[in-house]
Amino acid sequence: PTSHPLNVGMVGMHGNYGPNVLTNDCDVLIAIGMRFDDRVTGNLATYAKQAKVIHFEIDPAEVSKNVKADIPVLGNSKDTLSQILPLINRKQHTDWHQKFKDLYTIEFNKVIKNDIHPTKVGLTMGEVIELINKKTKGEAIIVTDVGQHQMVGIRYANFNTSKSNITSGGLGTMGFALPAAIGAKMGAPDREVVAIIGDGGYQMTIQELGTIFQTEAAVKIVVLNNEFLGMVRQWQQLFFDKRYASTEMKNPNFCKIAEAYDIEAQKVTNRDNLEDAVERMIASKNSFFLEVMVEKEDNVFPMIPTGASVSDIRLE
Repeated sequence: PTSHPLNVGMVGMHGNYGPNVLTNDCDVLIAIGMRFDDRVTGNLATYAKQAKVIHFEIDPAEVSKNVKADIPVLGNSKDTLSQILPLINRKQHTDWHQKFKDLYTIEFNKVIKNDIHPTKVGLTMGEVIELINKKTKGEAIIVTDVGQHQMVGIRYANFNTSKSNITSGGLGTMGFALPAAIGAKMGAPDREVVAIIGDGGYQMTIQELGTIFQTEAAVKIVVLNNEFLGMVRQWQQLFFDKRYASTEMKNPNFCKIAEAYDIEAQKVTNRDNLEDAVERMIASKNSFFLEVMVEKEDNVFPMIPTGASVSDIRLE
């Protein structure tokens, strides 16, 4: 998310409503440095069949691998775009932009509003991200692990500066966030670095707390704990009649583990304490661990089920 008028959000399995639906409505699709992997395309048989595809890509193996490129442009996209941009006439496309705005309004009313300004009792991942935006003024480097929190984190985090969104993307592996956040902090020591992690992925690399202890890297760690492997649980709920198998988590006392590594820690279980806790975390000059107990069976929408068309994206 950014204030740039031409950024209309993300495509893909948990991307925004408009960009997904209108992929199957555009006349030209320009892809820059992307793989057209199945997290993005859904069913290839129904993906952007009406569009001319222009693919800027440095790796020839990726061109026409999944989606046939009508015009492949091989090379470093910084170089190729620099050569092409002066040849392009500026256009407004007001009606086309309005389509995105109309679909965003539907998504906001159906999904986003309830995620970031919930009225229900249970805490949502979205409201935690929204508070982090507020307290960091959108200037933090946000590092995500893999799972529901990754989708929510990247959907709702504000990025005012480039090189602020660090995620493992479509080939992600659980446990990515904590070591990546340490690296980000060492690479940009003057910037706030916030790692957003699920209770499942956190235990994959929890030993990296030892590296934080050793190096005194002031990483802020946020575990959004729903006591489930949330992404898998969502699938089991929606497509397998809630036959939950190997997804419910029995977690240790994460705050005690953080404190054992001399990291200040706090646990939040209700909304009344959330804002103060996030404020305290961001104000800290040292590393800080914040665990937020979020609703156990919340789902991430929009969602494109596997094998479905991007046009069949679900809002509920």
